[in-house]
Amino acid sequence: MASTQTPTTKKQPQQNQSSTPFTSASIGKKVLMAFSGIVSFGFVLGHMLGNLQIFLGQEQINAYAHSLHALGAGIWVIRIVLLFFFVLHIFLGVKLKAENLRAKPVGYKFNETVKASLSSRTMIWTGVTILAFFIFHILHYTARITDPRFLQLSLDLAGRFDVYSMVILGFESPLISGFYILAVGLLCFHLSHGLYSMFQSLGLTTKSTSKMLHKFAHLVALVLFLGFAAVPVAVLANQLPLPNSEIPTEEALDTLTTESPNQISTDSGGVR
Repeated sequence: MASTQTPTTKKQPQQNQSSTPFTSASIGKKVLMAFSGIVSFGFVLGHMLGNLQIFLGQEQINAYAHSLHALGAGIWVIRIVLLFFFVLHIFLGVKLKAENLRAKPVGYKFNETVKASLSSRTMIWTGVTILAFFIFHILHYTARITDPRFLQLSLDLAGRFDVYSMVILGFESPLISGFYILAVGLLCFHLSHGLYSMFQSLGLTTKSTSKMLHKFAHLVALVLFLGFAAVPVAVLANQLPLPNSEIPTEEALDTLTTESPNQISTDSGGVR
């Protein structure tokens, strides 16, 4: 008697079509990164508009800086919040990049590298460079510990710290101006991809809007770069006059080692 044997089929591993903890976590990180990017972008835009007020003259830029300083402790709350989102944005970018490298099949590596833009492939390095510049920028124009001439600046006619003269003195150095222009160039290079990625994370990109949003992101990045670079370029080209009374003499600089002026506050009222 022949027995009928039911053939057993080997169970194939089931493809998981639903979102995994990795993908769902990545989506959350991307949304949070997009939000932190929006906050950082808002600061960058406002910062550029504030900087450009120097072309309206000493009175205007000093009044603007004084209005920020008048916020008292509030200005430091704003700075801490902005710094938090800025660092969070870089941290999430590094983490997502590492997760993508671990999860990406080796076979796709060449194709993805070809398709990826230069800005997207260098976002980690530009982000770290920008963070290093941000730290130097704070030490330069907020803490004012990189140039002894800043401590010799007198108050303007309205009794305010002379941010106008400080910015000009700071950018008189071709090395510092060059570093500044390079850093804001990297920042805007980073933004050219970051803005478009933000639109993607927020679900705003479609087949019909993708090209337009790419061009918009590049245009915004270009405008920001020209706005930031305009100030150091104008200083180096002697297009922003420095008041004669604000040019410290060698004798005055020598006194910095023994004297500490009390009439100048330790905060210029805003990061230039």
